[in-house]
Amino acid sequence: MVVGTAGLKISRGMASERAFFAVSALLFAASVAGTIVWCVSMSAMGDMPMPGRWTMSMAWMRMPGQTWPGAAASFLGMWVVMMVAMMLPSLVPMLRRYRQAVGRTGETRFGRLTALVGAGYFLVWTVFGMAAFPLGVALGAIEMQRPGLARAVPIAVGGVVVMAGALQLTEWKARQLACCREAPGRGRALPADAATAWRHGLLLGLHCSHCCAGLMAILLVIGVMDLRTMALVASAITLERLAPAGERVARAIGAVVVGAGLFLIARAVGLG
Repeated sequence: MVVGTAGLKISRGMASERAFFAVSALLFAASVAGTIVWCVSMSAMGDMPMPGRWTMSMAWMRMPGQTWPGAAASFLGMWVVMMVAMMLPSLVPMLRRYRQAVGRTGETRFGRLTALVGAGYFLVWTVFGMAAFPLGVALGAIEMQRPGLARAVPIAVGGVVVMAGALQLTEWKARQLACCREAPGRGRALPADAATAWRHGLLLGLHCSHCCAGLMAILLVIGVMDLRTMALVASAITLERLAPAGERVARAIGAVVVGAGLFLIARAVGLG
């Protein structure tokens, strides 16, 4: 009888794991599709040519007949979809560790708790987007009003990329990455309650946002609607989180990014 009960628990656990991965895969596919559709539709409108031979993304502008609250809501909705597409590959292993930690208490119903952790995690990234939009709009308005400043933007973009790459080489980055790779709750049991799940998700989101700050800055300055930049940043985030030697991978990414930033600066001043 004991063997039968144990076998039933194992079977339920396996079914729960399969369901978890299936839902994660479907959510990832849907978010990638939504991101692609959004980027293609926005790109079809064209970017605004600016002094200094660069173009401003339409993500920081209102569409005809659109109010600023409407523009902000539209941006935020697509920002969340984009974050799901970019962050889910590195989040899934952390969610799985959370499920294992909760499972040590004997809990077998993980769906609601896992959803709460994910909601807390993406709430942090939603707040990040809420801060990014008004900043991008304000900078865009200043650049349109001041041609001299607009001409310096390509150099400034290169500088931001160089700084983001240099950040990848620091001990601070290594500590933040270690916090993400050794997710809170790893190796110990966690209470199977909603409040703990919510706090756990928020904590994961805070660690992740700190760790990804430099790479996300690259996305914002290069082009928040650029699919290639999104794919490269998402790949870098996933590699440094999941690769066996994550710290070395992060530093290698940093070296490549610094080189890319120097190239952008050289091109902006006419050397490339």
